[in-house]
Amino acid sequence: GVLFEQTDCEIPAQWSQLATNVVVSDSAYAEIHTPQRENSVRQLIHRVSRTITDWGLEDGYFASVADAENFYRDLTWLCLHQHGSFNSPVWFNVGLFHQYGVKGAKCNWHWNRETQQVEQPENPYEYPQGSACFIQAVGDNMEDIMRLATSEAMLFKFGSGTGTDLSTIRSSKEKLSGGGKPSGPLSFMRVYDQIAAVVKSGGKTRRAAKMQSLKVWHPDILEFIECKWKEEQKAHTLIESGKYEANFNGEAYSSILFQNANLSVRVTDEFMETVERGGKWATRFVVSSDDGPTYEASHLLKRMAECAWHCGDPGVQYDTTINRWHTCPNSGRINASNPCSEYMFLDDTACNLASINLMKFRLPDGRFDVERFTAACRVFFIAQEILVDHASYPTDRIAENSHLFRPLGLGYANLGSLIMNSG
Repeated sequence: GVLFEQTDCEIPAQWSQLATNVVVSDSAYAEIHTPQRENSVRQLIHRVSRTITDWGLEDGYFASVADAENFYRDLTWLCLHQHGSFNSPVWFNVGLFHQYGVKGAKCNWHWNRETQQVEQPENPYEYPQGSACFIQAVGDNMEDIMRLATSEAMLFKFGSGTGTDLSTIRSSKEKLSGGGKPSGPLSFMRVYDQIAAVVKSGGKTRRAAKMQSLKVWHPDILEFIECKWKEEQKAHTLIESGKYEANFNGEAYSSILFQNANLSVRVTDEFMETVERGGKWATRFVVSSDDGPTYEASHLLKRMAECAWHCGDPGVQYDTTINRWHTCPNSGRINASNPCSEYMFLDDTACNLASINLMKFRLPDGRFDVERFTAACRVFFIAQEILVDHASYPTDRIAENSHLFRPLGLGYANLGSLIMNSG
């Protein structure tokens, strides 16, 4: 059957059918078959480029109106001719208020340049969420654990992804201050998993993007390593019964846990060296720092490999190396990453992304046009920088840190094609 259909769309003639399908079904604003629905790439790119340019002129990024208009034309041209693109939340949210007057309920936070404080705007679309990548901390108390659930839901609503290291939550093998046994991080992962399952990203049919990590010293590390594969075995049993289809979006997979997040183990140099010498690895309790369960280090690493072979998770993040390469070590350690793991930074921060299409800078004789590539990078970096203080964020802490640290992520696409075309 037909999953999506929109007719009478204005698309550049040189765009592929795949690009057409993606931009119309994923990025165009408003309900289909309504007068508000965007039906042209011209509308979409103008909405974003015009809004960013107006913000830049307001903030003094351009020396004159003429310079601002040149920037608008350059940014529009680069997007129209597929030389680069912003992350999805920019296309989902930027310009909806400034071009169309869209309003929403008060929910996010932004940095007020005049008061030099974070505030909650009445309309989140006036300060649209523009970052795709978030890293959030969580404390070892019920209030903070539930706060994270709320902020994650708001991130998914506006089309972003988030990562959290759960090593701060005491293990199921410890004790509560008032007596009793704690649930442990895996129990709360069940809650987070279901929120990600039901809150569609950006209001679209795209799945939510979520990363959960656990440091290798945490007492619940073995259960964390094995949790997704154990759940997937249930799905295999349902599928083998012949009553459920093997489709990833089918009922067999939707009925099991931990399918809405990437999982990663944060391993240290000390752990890897223990594996090399065939030693035992002692975990430690979160609250008291006393010794927890002890495992053969090689057994833990082997279980990571086996489970990843079966179901793709957990991944491995090299915590020692990541923090050795940290660009802002005096401001705190790096504990987690975004879902795709290209953004490694402080807790409670955000990064807005863009990507440059390398093939667009390949000259007919096979050389790479460094001058044009540098100019394109400069345009996108300026646009991303402008977005930082005009965007909103799900918590006041992230809004403040985004203003202070201003993380920008400019990547590239089509490297494989460029190499293959170079012989």
